[in-house]
Amino acid sequence: MLRHAPSPQATRRAVALLACALLGQACVVSTQDVPAPSPDALARAWEAERLPLPAPPLVAHGLVEAQVARLVSESRGLITSDVLGRSVEGRAIHHLTVGRGAKAVLLWSQMHGDEPTATSALLDLCQWLVIHRQDPLVVRLLDTLTLHIVPMLNPDGAERFQRRNAQGIDINRDALHLQTPEGQLLKALRDRVEPVIGFNLHNQNWRTSVGTPPQPAVISLLAVAYDEARSEDARRQLTKRTCSVIVESLQPFAAGRIGRYDDAFEVRAFGDNITRWGTGVVLIETGPWPGPDPDRTLVQLNFVALVTALDALASGRVAQADPEVYERLPENDGNLFHTIVRGGTVIAGTGVAPFMADVGIAGARVVRQGPAGRVLQWQGSIQDIGDLRVYGALDTVDATGRFVAPAHTAASVGDEVTVPAGSPTSSAPKIAIGGSPRLWILRGAQAPGRYRLERIVELR
Repeated sequence: MLRHAPSPQATRRAVALLACALLGQACVVSTQDVPAPSPDALARAWEAERLPLPAPPLVAHGLVEAQVARLVSESRGLITSDVLGRSVEGRAIHHLTVGRGAKAVLLWSQMHGDEPTATSALLDLCQWLVIHRQDPLVVRLLDTLTLHIVPMLNPDGAERFQRRNAQGIDINRDALHLQTPEGQLLKALRDRVEPVIGFNLHNQNWRTSVGTPPQPAVISLLAVAYDEARSEDARRQLTKRTCSVIVESLQPFAAGRIGRYDDAFEVRAFGDNITRWGTGVVLIETGPWPGPDPDRTLVQLNFVALVTALDALASGRVAQADPEVYERLPENDGNLFHTIVRGGTVIAGTGVAPFMADVGIAGARVVRQGPAGRVLQWQGSIQDIGDLRVYGALDTVDATGRFVAPAHTAASVGDEVTVPAGSPTSSAPKIAIGGSPRLWILRGAQAPGRYRLERIVELR
């Protein structure tokens, strides 16, 4: 039997009714009673009140435990903590409970151990709630919602700064078999508290782009599907509207850099199955940000997004959000390099004659164990050579009228250097796919084969 699709008016009514049912009295109270927080005000509050944490990749399990204990102690009962269970290697997986509202919200981070940005943002969120517990906006949130926060689901992976757990299993592909203790704990928590909505918090590849010309996909959002048909009911409408609220909160900071994640159903994934089990899930993927200190901005954006979304849920304002704001977002792509050196004459060091080309360098951040503890470093290589005009980059170097060569020695800017022609079999550095990302930008000198070093290009 054919069924008619509901009208837009009927859909809006259904979402409003669902929001009221999920969020209790919040829809009855006028949202004008307590204004929504402005993104700028939240960003300033984060700057002033954030926790003094290192860059998220350096936030190890022990530091999370220390911050959890401190927050519980200083909150005077506002925040409680329990240990859900333990990881494969026996590390505690902490569960924070904040609020006294009838409706549960589940937020979990770092189920992939090398995706840490939201862990810091969740700790900052708890700090903000403690500091502002008497503010009317926070009172409304705490009276309406109870937050269930798992700041680090995969502590073994976090300790190694790797995606998978100590079994080598991707926890986010273990929703059906439940062979990971970490996945079992997340499923049990969801079943116990029956949250009205969940926030699945991740990081995406630093090559992820959005739009044309490609920009860094700083934040990507997904109202997670629960079947292959990507069916839509009032509960998924709620997650789409929540995504729209987040988009509007982040536009002042990241316009043109917010993407929509592919909503194809992944039968093994936790977000998809939690949605299928009855809890609509919003996926937030944090991506690349240019500049020397990207983590500061990325944590701040996560904080603004989460506070704004939670306030919209608590106030009922989410029911008035336009899901098309989310739907109109461009989808993610992979057209981003860390660095592109554009328009130079390449002296490849492979014995071939110099030629004009762009050089694309991809990079990823890795954590090393140094003498004084964990150290965050860039690791990368040349990934493309040629006409790269369709790609974007975090850093673009204009080499027009210059020569581009592999860095051969420890020369300094301003030095006169010699660049050998090289050969395919030489062990000397080369500009080649997979080659070193450290390059020289050169201006020709008077003597044959001699050049003036103008700039050293390297990942940082």
